[in-house]
Amino acid sequence: MIAAIPSPEQAVWYLGPLPIRAYALCILAGIVVALWWTGRRLDARGASEDAVWDIAIWAIPFGIIGGRLYHVITTPGPYFGPGGHPLDALKIWNGGLGIWGAVALGALGGWIGCRRTGVSFRDLGTAIAPALPVAQAIGRWGNWFNNELYGGPTDAPWGLQIHAWDASRGEAVRDAAGNAIVLGTFQPTFLYESLWCLVIAALLVLLERTRRPAAGQLFAAYIMLYTLGRGVIESLRIDEAQMVLGLRLNVWTSVVVFCLGAFLWWLWRPRGESADRARPTAAATRD
Repeated sequence: MIAAIPSPEQAVWYLGPLPIRAYALCILAGIVVALWWTGRRLDARGASEDAVWDIAIWAIPFGIIGGRLYHVITTPGPYFGPGGHPLDALKIWNGGLGIWGAVALGALGGWIGCRRTGVSFRDLGTAIAPALPVAQAIGRWGNWFNNELYGGPTDAPWGLQIHAWDASRGEAVRDAAGNAIVLGTFQPTFLYESLWCLVIAALLVLLERTRRPAAGQLFAAYIMLYTLGRGVIESLRIDEAQMVLGLRLNVWTSVVVFCLGAFLWWLWRPRGESADRARPTAAATRD
């Protein structure tokens, strides 16, 4: 039998009446790691390390709302299509956060937080740039627990075994004998994206230490690197998605957001005598 990556048969555990959901734990773990690293990087740039928590009060709720809105708008079938349940759009614990909406509204929340704490928004972008893909890498494992976001069938040794899934109960569907029903073995696109995000974080740290980009440019580089990989990975996925001109909507979104990242890199480039002042000191590049 060909080896495959197993998927969990359960993603929710109960402490009395309280459900503990693996998806939420992965998201929270990613947020905590990102905030800790961003705080250290802000401190290295002269801001208070505690400022990141004040900014997070605004950025996290905005990001979660934005991520859910993007998911629901671009995948409306389960909520507003035939047989859909509109109230399920509020059940974020069942999975479904669009990174595009999360970053867009999260950035708005971060901007508000920066205004209230006196931290430069571009400095925040520089500080959070490598931390954000690490958070995404951790959060993607929530999709593994939920048996979701996988690619086409494969017999590769790194194929992902997927179960028939009851999202309302957070567990695999079982047959009469009580065994979890296996749908097959598929491309583990959640794993591809998780690994790509870790590569992005490493590349950004290397870029910062070798090129010393101007304030904000590191975040622009994150945008471009993420969208490059996401566009490829998105083309491998087979889950329900809106199609535009024969391509998944998220592929087109990747193209548009990549162009935005390229524009921000150009906009925030060092200019003339300000170039040297824009470069961080050696102390500011420590992590």
